[in-house]
Amino acid sequence: MKKHSIKILLTCLVVLFNLNSFAQNAIIQGIVSNIGQTPLENISISVNGVPTTTTNTWGVFKVTKLKAGIYTLKITGVGYLTQEKTISIRTDETINEDFSLGYNQEQLSEVVVEGEKANKFSRSESEYVSKMTLKDIENPQVYNTITQELLKEQVITNFDDALKNAPGIDKLWESTGRGSDGAGYFSLRGFAVQPTMVNGLPGLTNGSPDPANIDRIDVIKGPSGTLYGSSLISYGGLINITTKRPYDTFGGNISYTSGTYGLNRITMDINTPLNKEKKINLRVNGAYHYENSFQDAGFKKSIFVAPSLSYTVNDKLSFLINTEFYNGRSTNQTMLFLDRGAKLRVTNLDQLGYDAKRSYTSNDLYMDTPTFNLQGQMIYKISSQWTSQTVISRASTKSDGYYSYLYEGTQYTPVTEGIVLSRYISKQNSETYGLDLQQNFIGDFKIGNIRNRVVAGIDYWNRNTVNNNSGYVENGKIYIGNNLQQFNDYLGNTDPATYTDDTGILSQAGTDALLANSPIAPSKTKQEVYSAYVSDVVNILPALSAMASLRVDRFINEGDLSTKADNYNQTALSPKFGLVYQPILDKVSLFANYMNGFSNVAPVTTPGGRIYTFDPERANQMEFGTKLNLLNNHLTATFSYYNVEVSNTVLQLSPEDYLQDGKQKNKGFEASVSANPIEGLNLIAGFSYNDSKLTDAEPGNDFANRRPESAGPRSLANFWASYRFGAQTKLSGFGLGFGGNYASENKIFNRNTAGTFTLPEYTVLNASVFYAIDAFQITLKLDNITNKEYYKGWSTISPQRPRIFAANLSYNF
Repeated sequence: MKKHSIKILLTCLVVLFNLNSFAQNAIIQGIVSNIGQTPLENISISVNGVPTTTTNTWGVFKVTKLKAGIYTLKITGVGYLTQEKTISIRTDETINEDFSLGYNQEQLSEVVVEGEKANKFSRSESEYVSKMTLKDIENPQVYNTITQELLKEQVITNFDDALKNAPGIDKLWESTGRGSDGAGYFSLRGFAVQPTMVNGLPGLTNGSPDPANIDRIDVIKGPSGTLYGSSLISYGGLINITTKRPYDTFGGNISYTSGTYGLNRITMDINTPLNKEKKINLRVNGAYHYENSFQDAGFKKSIFVAPSLSYTVNDKLSFLINTEFYNGRSTNQTMLFLDRGAKLRVTNLDQLGYDAKRSYTSNDLYMDTPTFNLQGQMIYKISSQWTSQTVISRASTKSDGYYSYLYEGTQYTPVTEGIVLSRYISKQNSETYGLDLQQNFIGDFKIGNIRNRVVAGIDYWNRNTVNNNSGYVENGKIYIGNNLQQFNDYLGNTDPATYTDDTGILSQAGTDALLANSPIAPSKTKQEVYSAYVSDVVNILPALSAMASLRVDRFINEGDLSTKADNYNQTALSPKFGLVYQPILDKVSLFANYMNGFSNVAPVTTPGGRIYTFDPERANQMEFGTKLNLLNNHLTATFSYYNVEVSNTVLQLSPEDYLQDGKQKNKGFEASVSANPIEGLNLIAGFSYNDSKLTDAEPGNDFANRRPESAGPRSLANFWASYRFGAQTKLSGFGLGFGGNYASENKIFNRNTAGTFTLPEYTVLNASVFYAIDAFQITLKLDNITNKEYYKGWSTISPQRPRIFAANLSYNF
């Protein structure tokens, strides 16, 4: 939790816990957190040697009715280093004093045991969901948080696996590494989305984010155009990564993970103050990763470094700089694109006869995806009621290498079983640059007896893409099916390019020879968005609050700078409303929201040179449900029903054909639970059901009245439970984890003319065992215990990883 967020939260809690603003008492108050900035509950506060109070659920303490004088505060907690501080206070003065407790290595085993009392898979608030500090239970929007504690326990080494812990989100296709949109795609409430937000700001990538610098992932649900615009998110919501922040004590972690398919991963997390006053703090996270594919070819190699620096000038002014440097090299996992121009020859995996271990590529054809992200933030406390937040984000990403895919575009009549595909390949040379500037004013004040929490801001976003990619050339044909001999006999095996092993043309030299006559059409594109927004949470009554928000966007697209044919400007308004009623204050809430999203759809120039222009798309969501925070934060849950309707939907019928037609309706139910029912046991569970359909389309629309191919499985479920044995047992230090994911059948290709290809439902189970002693912990993790063969897709077919074993050794200091 960032320092300015803690201050704002403290102010909110003081208002709640002390309504008598005219009391003539000196007060010392603050927040106690660990070195990871997580608030600590039940920490003892002694004044002049006398135990006086303890921290609450949010780590807040308050010592009241003090006379003017000098006091010594002693902060103690089992497993944490004791801190003492002498404070001088005047009559009627209120002093805010926060504490960050380091771990006591001699009592680390006790820290683990005591820590299990907290619901470590849950967070009660987020500053990014509503761009202000607002507790989840009083927020009318639904979101799910994936904590770093959960990532560590599950030995998460890639971003895709991390997202399996949130309900209602499912992978559509792999990270391709290609220019502009090389990150992975995910289905969220039935709409495609990519991980594009870091700390609430744009963060570009053409690959997959490294989890080494992740403090938490917020999967924010529903159209969120009011606070986040439209350029980088979807109607289903967005994925926001919160990075780790510096703190004011020395500490850190070094970790090594080894596993199946040559996995070798080393991570570090080192934090240190840079001056005696501990006002300047540096934290460096980093990772080296190497892993082979489970297929016959393929690899991933990356180096990641993320330095961050915080500087607290005084009680009013602070700065934070966060940087990320990523250099990745990998092959792109080949995806099989089903034929979009003819009736399907096969409609399921049994008919296809796909060998999931075949990659149809080579390690010689790889892609480099260097990425740089920089974020700078200045926080200035204007008064006790208003805070200024000035932020800048600079990002760049590049794709340099070979991208290939398989496309079922050629029909071989004599081949009666399986399908024949052409391999297409391009030499990628693309760079994307992004700049975002934001100025926010965050207020917490009263008008009469009505509390207002406000954020008002302006935002400027600029994105430029420089593209020097080659065209696509055919690089051999592939047969997938159960009668390879029929395919070879028909072709006569006279051309090496027709062999299914394609050994001769899967080298850089052979591919470059094919690309030699493929023209490069250099292009530069530019997009700018000017935005202004305001959001106000009004407490009409202590148990009743309303949120009202509005955003205006001016979208300027220059498209290809070499022509004005695709230039256009658009303006859009996006409102948002929400109501929250808490029949049991801070424990049970009933909520409803209306949310709007929009998309200024840029003109598209097809490979054949056709230019399509579109009207803006719009999405409107109605949602209602309940949130629970019971048993002193040991049980949190959210249950909701939503209905999203999109008009002017843009559909890609083929590489040369686009259509803007009809409406899309996505409705569904979501449930998520996080609990710490007994000491040592933590669990999370989620379930989602999504009914999606394209309606009101013109006759002849191939998608009309069908479930969109981006909708993913209709039903999804996730579960994870872990138990750590207590200090008084013979198994002290040991722990176990078990969980998995379920997905119903998925219509990855679903069209009136061409037919439907359906992936079957699946259940994947995972387990772990871990042991901690002193500052060390070893964790053994087994993913896909039953070695289930399963697939993902979005008019594509992509096999997923089989059984994977990993062992992790970490040292905390």
